[in-house]
Amino acid sequence: MAKFVIAPHMRLHEWVARDKGYFEREGLAYEFSDQLTSPDGKLHDLGDKVGAYQTFERGRNSHINCACHWTINVAASVGHGKLYPHAYSVAPAAVFVPPGSAIAHPSHLAGVPISVGYQSGSHYATIQALEQYLQPEEITLSFADGLLFRRMEKLIDRQVPAVSVFSGPYYFLEQLGFRKIIDSTFMMASMITGDADPDDVSKYFRALRLAQRDIDLRPELYTHYYEEEFPSRFRAQMDTRRWGPGERIVFEPYTREAYEEAREWIAGHGIFAPSEMGGGHYEDAILAVSP
Repeated sequence: MAKFVIAPHMRLHEWVARDKGYFEREGLAYEFSDQLTSPDGKLHDLGDKVGAYQTFERGRNSHINCACHWTINVAASVGHGKLYPHAYSVAPAAVFVPPGSAIAHPSHLAGVPISVGYQSGSHYATIQALEQYLQPEEITLSFADGLLFRRMEKLIDRQVPAVSVFSGPYYFLEQLGFRKIIDSTFMMASMITGDADPDDVSKYFRALRLAQRDIDLRPELYTHYYEEEFPSRFRAQMDTRRWGPGERIVFEPYTREAYEEAREWIAGHGIFAPSEMGGGHYEDAILAVSP
């Protein structure tokens, strides 16, 4: 029987479930496949307007992939996979600037290029956060600075004025003294691709539920797992004892209402053309599987 291929996504759960034997307890034969992680972080330097959605278009070789719910929503609607409807997660995210920056308030970000991942969580979340303070034409996003670790690195090297990051990089920038201007916390969802057995999908999520309980109870025991995915350049500086638990999985449905509201927001902000958003039928986009 083929193994269930898992792609970790800058969160703790898969690593906890692996090392505590939860996948084996649930009877899941699995393997890890890092899709966007490399020691030098170069896999996060994908070029202008290449983000999470484009990696789904190109195809990923894992059975389960996580990304922001907006991108998973559209990707599932156009047939790149199926959205898992029985859980979602919430990631801490924010826009950061260097310690000496003159930017001290969200309104100061008017016209300032903010590095985000194109059609990735930071793209949508930054708009959603800043439109409380700025007019649409004042929000300036830069898509040229790579995915999560690459744009974090560029901020550390003072090559960009502001970036949006989440989870591990969020905590690392805080540790280094970079200033958080506004939180932009956002939902993530999971997409099933390839020939995954629905029973394996259920086993996977049951193992993650066990891991979530452990992380809730003693987060300080598990934050060291952030090192598994960080570029090697930064590992000697990381003090994960100071970091928080990051993304939290919520074992509640990603409902039809959430699906439709997200699509309405995406369409209203012109992030995808109407012709690129698929049929828009919830039943066609989700995976028919038991929790």
